Amino acid sequence: MTTLSIDRRDGVAILTLRRPAKRNALDDATVLSVEQFFRTPGADVRAVVLDAEGDHFSAGLDLGELTERSTEEALEHSLMWHRVFDTIEGGRLPVVAALKGAVIGGGLELAAAAHIRVAEPSTFYALPEGQRGLFVGGGGSVRIPRLIGAHRMADMMLTGRVLDAAEGQAAGLSQYLTEEGGARARALELAERIAANAPLTNFAVLQALPRIAEASPAGGLLLESLMSAVAAGSHDAQERMRAFLDGRAAKVAAARGPHGKDAR
Repeated sequence: MTTLSIDRRDGVAILTLRRPAKRNALDDATVLSVEQFFRTPGADVRAVVLDAEGDHFSAGLDLGELTERSTEEALEHSLMWHRVFDTIEGGRLPVVAALKGAVIGGGLELAAAAHIRVAEPSTFYALPEGQRGLFVGGGGSVRIPRLIGAHRMADMMLTGRVLDAAEGQAAGLSQYLTEEGGARARALELAERIAANAPLTNFAVLQALPRIAEASPAGGLLLESLMSAVAAGSHDAQERMRAFLDGRAAKVAAARGPHGKDAR
């Protein structure tokens, strides 16, 4: 039985973790299947939704595999996860994760590699590695502090603190909260809108923005100017600006409601 299913819909690929009996714990087969997709997604795919079957997004690393590894094998395993999650975060496709239930350990590391996270009220976040004599190995020590700060991550690891959906939203682990059972639909709605953006703008957001954020102010401003000029000079941008000036494109309006409901 496959542990990852892939569906395509109007330029959006929907990747669904399929190990519900194990709360979608991540084994090597699943992680490598995710990598295989992102290596060759298909030219028609412009955005991705990362979803999970059952009541939980992912309870993290499948510990049944970990107990059989030597130190050297564990190192190689961590490097493999880094490679796969780097492909998600640093690739050319915007990724929206639909979160629910357990988002724990490696599951949180996977979610942190996505660009947008939508959470249901059942979502809860934890990093139990400290209580299990472990340390994060899927890039969490780099990505999660960028979202919530090293001090909050330390609290979760040292004390076993569990954050609920509202606490996770306030801390920065998700950008959107939705009703119970609504994360997939909301994530798909967002992904379809992202897929409709100018491809060069999406490229700039995924590739230039993180580098600008980590650059010196002078270097960041220069890169911003260069990327802005490249994007504005594209045929796609010029056509979209003409449509706006001619009244053929919608204007931005107020947000529709709370919890990250979007402006248009």
